[in-house]
Amino acid sequence: MNQRPQAKPAPLAPISTPVEARKLAEDLMEVMSALLGIIERETELVRAGNVREAMRLEEKKGELSRRYMVTVENLKNAQKYLAQVSPELLTTLRRHHDTFRAMLQINLTVLATAHAVSEGIVRGVNAEVQRKNIPNTYTASGQRAVPGPRNITPLSVSRSL
Repeated sequence: MNQRPQAKPAPLAPISTPVEARKLAEDLMEVMSALLGIIERETELVRAGNVREAMRLEEKKGELSRRYMVTVENLKNAQKYLAQVSPELLTTLRRHHDTFRAMLQINLTVLATAHAVSEGIVRGVNAEVQRKNIPNTYTASGQRAVPGPRNITPLSVSRSL
């Protein structure tokens, strides 16, 4: 794929005030909500068979995923402080994150299903093409002849269509 190297946002300095803790929690909630919106849209599109349109969400999803990873890393670094200063905030974040993971699992299941179905279609088309290209011959002993490599034609697929 054509992926461009992107600069990874630097983790924040350790938090030291309740205001910074609240801001970090709000950042995580914001990025999880935005990412969840993209993931839900992608799931809807893939279920409807609009894979091409779902692929257009890739760039935004990647950018939000990077922000999510940096925010989670910052939260991990601040976990001890949060547990001391605001344990209820940490509990709320964990609950929201559990919901986020459940929705992500649904998305991954839909994507895996779409992948399996498309792979099955391509394999079926390939088997049919190969069956038509292989001569139906028998050996002197009446056994079916095993086709040689010359008889197998590769299948090419254009991903740009």
